Amino acid sequence: MKIPEILIVETVHQPGSLAAVLQVIAEAGLTIQHLTAVRRVQGRTLWEITLEMDEEANYGLYERIDQLPNARFIGKSDRVFNRHRGGKIHMAASLPINTLQTLRDVYTPGVARVCLAIEQDPQLAHEYTSIDKTVAIVTNGTAILGLGNIGPLAGLPVMEGKAALFADLIGLSGVPILLEETRPERVVELIAGIHLSFGAIQLEDFAAPECFEIERALRERLDKPVLHDDQHGTAVVALAALINAARRAGRSLTDSTVGQIGLGAAGTGIVRLLRAYGVNRVLGADRNPEAIARIRGLGAEGAGLEEIMQRADIVVATTGVKDLIRPEWVRPGQVILALSNPDPEIEPLVAREHGAAFAADGKGINNVLAFPGLFKGVLAAKAKQFTDGMLMAAAQTLAELAPLAQEDALVPDPLDKGVHERVAAAVLAAAH
Repeated sequence: MKIPEILIVETVHQPGSLAAVLQVIAEAGLTIQHLTAVRRVQGRTLWEITLEMDEEANYGLYERIDQLPNARFIGKSDRVFNRHRGGKIHMAASLPINTLQTLRDVYTPGVARVCLAIEQDPQLAHEYTSIDKTVAIVTNGTAILGLGNIGPLAGLPVMEGKAALFADLIGLSGVPILLEETRPERVVELIAGIHLSFGAIQLEDFAAPECFEIERALRERLDKPVLHDDQHGTAVVALAALINAARRAGRSLTDSTVGQIGLGAAGTGIVRLLRAYGVNRVLGADRNPEAIARIRGLGAEGAGLEEIMQRADIVVATTGVKDLIRPEWVRPGQVILALSNPDPEIEPLVAREHGAAFAADGKGINNVLAFPGLFKGVLAAKAKQFTDGMLMAAAQTLAELAPLAQEDALVPDPLDKGVHERVAAAVLAAAH
């Protein structure tokens, strides 16, 4: 798979020096994600060039840069590692503890009064603890990003990233919880054993099909919101993107035939939410017969890959398989969202060249747009569970907030904190 690599390259400060380096990169078929001038000293400029590169090959790129007369390959930057050094989150007090009286109030002996009050009335915990602002982010590491079953410890940077986004974007505390357990019944027992510390549970990067059983059992057992983000967060953002993609292609989403290629956690979640939204005909393709049976239970139909390309007005792909969709399969007027990262099932430009009315990939359609607002809204409502009404309200809000001036922008900017507050407000309203 492709991952970001940050090259350090020095060029002579002369016209054409940097252009020559960029030409070598373009000839290697690589995409530049970011370009930054780090410093300029004595007629030479040091550049950080962020690329998407195949982790198993560098295409001889470094040697070709070194062969340029006015450039030199220095090495690779540790910028990404430096931003992770020491972790990305920390616990902080919500008030200054700078007097003995404050210490005695927040700890012993004053805290005893609050403990006894909660013993008498457990509902007071919602007022006098941080439960309603705290989310457990739980994983067993069986399906981390596109990396697969790399284990819970290797997945911790992802969980810390989720927690950092909760804190920065919406003001919630996310607590990473790592489980060394893959059996669904034991996962459920472990989460149920610690749930009292949290207002809600976010399941993250659990592999299918076990993720479906785990979420279902926890929803039945716990009297608080549980959400598997890979299913429902992804589905919310995908629905928002589809609302806008259909509109821009001049189609009715609910009256269209929608094909979902890949029925893992994300694909199944998308099918389920599309059916709840009112899409009458949904086709699903997957190599696993159990996955087909699962979506049939949701009112969708099983189909083959080529059959979907022949019959569907709108195609969504979440397979993780690069170039799975052949260009010659694209029909004029289709809408195609190839959402696998970092390599889509078909490049949007290629799909458009072969007749697609609209095409996009997964670079901007990211569940970070959904989960912060979803959890803040459900916690503010003190709701016991997430409902389809909440998920659809979040999706509709995201669709409405997409910038109209940008033709390819199906969803809004994920760094706009106002977007997350609007999503939270929509979820709160739907809960009430």
